[in-house]
Amino acid sequence: MKPLRIGNFSGFYGDRSAALREMLTGGEVDVLTGDYLAELTMLILARDRLKDPSAGYARTFPRQLEDCLGLARERGVRIVTNAGGLDPAGLAGEIRRLADRLGIPVRVAHVEGDDLTAAHPGTLAAHAYLGGFGITECLRAGADVVVTGRVTDAALVTGPAAAHFGWRPDDHDALAGAVVAGHVLECGTQATGGNYAFFTEGDVRRPGFPLAEIHADGSSVITKHPGTGGFVDVGTVTAQLLYETGGARYAGPDVTARLDTVRLGPEGPDRVRIEGVRGEAPPPTLKVGLNRLGGFRNEVVFVLTGLGIEAKAALVREQLADALAKSPPREVRWELVRTDRADADTEETASALLRLVVRDPDQRVVGRALSGAAVELALASYPGFHVLAPPGKGAPYGVFEEVYVPYVGAAHVAVLHDGRRIPVPPPQETRPLAAVPDPPLPEPLPPGPTRRAPLGLVVGARSGDKGGNANVGVWARSEDAWRWLAHTLTADAFRRLIPESRDLPVTRHLLPNLRAVNFVVEGILGAGVAAQARFDPQAKALGEWLRSRHLDIPEALL
Repeated sequence: MKPLRIGNFSGFYGDRSAALREMLTGGEVDVLTGDYLAELTMLILARDRLKDPSAGYARTFPRQLEDCLGLARERGVRIVTNAGGLDPAGLAGEIRRLADRLGIPVRVAHVEGDDLTAAHPGTLAAHAYLGGFGITECLRAGADVVVTGRVTDAALVTGPAAAHFGWRPDDHDALAGAVVAGHVLECGTQATGGNYAFFTEGDVRRPGFPLAEIHADGSSVITKHPGTGGFVDVGTVTAQLLYETGGARYAGPDVTARLDTVRLGPEGPDRVRIEGVRGEAPPPTLKVGLNRLGGFRNEVVFVLTGLGIEAKAALVREQLADALAKSPPREVRWELVRTDRADADTEETASALLRLVVRDPDQRVVGRALSGAAVELALASYPGFHVLAPPGKGAPYGVFEEVYVPYVGAAHVAVLHDGRRIPVPPPQETRPLAAVPDPPLPEPLPPGPTRRAPLGLVVGARSGDKGGNANVGVWARSEDAWRWLAHTLTADAFRRLIPESRDLPVTRHLLPNLRAVNFVVEGILGAGVAAQARFDPQAKALGEWLRSRHLDIPEALL
């Protein structure tokens, strides 16, 4: 049976607007998927909806579609997207009106049932992560465009694949293969050289978007359209496989994919085969993402230039102590960032940054009283006083958490293009999640001379966020480097290299087939990206920081 070619044209809300046309015109493709949703996006859409009840979906998608709907129809390409956000029915209606205005006959369906906000008082948005079989029902009934709300990112691929190949919910291995392919595609150009540790090995100025050739058994080949930028190799696919994952079991509402069974191999230029993926029944509960307001936040960044940086920072802290003591915020955080250099030849490189962040449930506590006290120092503090931006009145920040509910708690429904509503039943078979025992370690490298050098000279890394946790996937590019990595980069070694993690739970997962270790650091991101608990609130660069740390590396690997 001919493989199903599924491409991606969006990895986040704000991705390259021209990508939909590029994917439609760049080569052969059967289905195009657009992923617009993330934990932070759901909060943004929820806050937008407070101001405008019709603003619950990705407004950029209809603009993209206006330019490309006729082309997609002409080429027989189906489009599946979660751009529906909090209002998939509203977006589906807008697309129908757009199609009528353009005179293009298309069948538009949508999936609903993820919105559980009413069942979770106090939240701005509470949405279940649905699986792909609602999408499957829509496509089997002939839909040209399928709009969803909060489904798992991989569901955008498993849904079309199940519709095309006739997979049933108990086809766990095939579904797991599609989940892995979907996970590689979901972040767009991160699979084709974007945000890649070894980005200098190809031209990544404008990477092409990825596509997967999926086969009936769930195996796939990851590639991209001919002539597009970027590159696809085992490394770029490995990096994306490790992104925002944890242990060997990658759970979802359709299937639990065993990442420790994934086998990757090159299949020609810009082609990587994924095979061997095993699947298990999904867990017995459904993940629900909760977004709520956590309070109010304010920030002031003082610029300290030249000599006496530490003394200048101490003066500011002492001067603001009284203002902070009068009505103490629940959280006060000072951070001195030493970006300054001695004898610098520009003022900017002679300067350090002193950052003050405050949080409190009461906007007044972090508002004018604090900002006024900071501004009043302008002529009465350290020499060269200035700030990066005037402090404001305090802005609301969000908090994300996840809970788990029975499948019956979400009424998963496919709403077909003709208005029929098809309930999607929960899985008949489930399996509680359990940790996979660590596989045996490879043979260690024989003793030999070492050199102090950055870890990134021999390994790649990619990191990301899941709520308040971060993951850092680290992989080796040779068997000898893997043998050294598996024995050297333990959880304790990770804590030593990343001091922010020293007092936090750090779990290491071994994935020998990928020559990788994956670390999960619990709580390093506080209450999630919207709370902005650290300098890099989504842990996007945590892996690159790790690669920059020095340790004793065998000279044979350098």
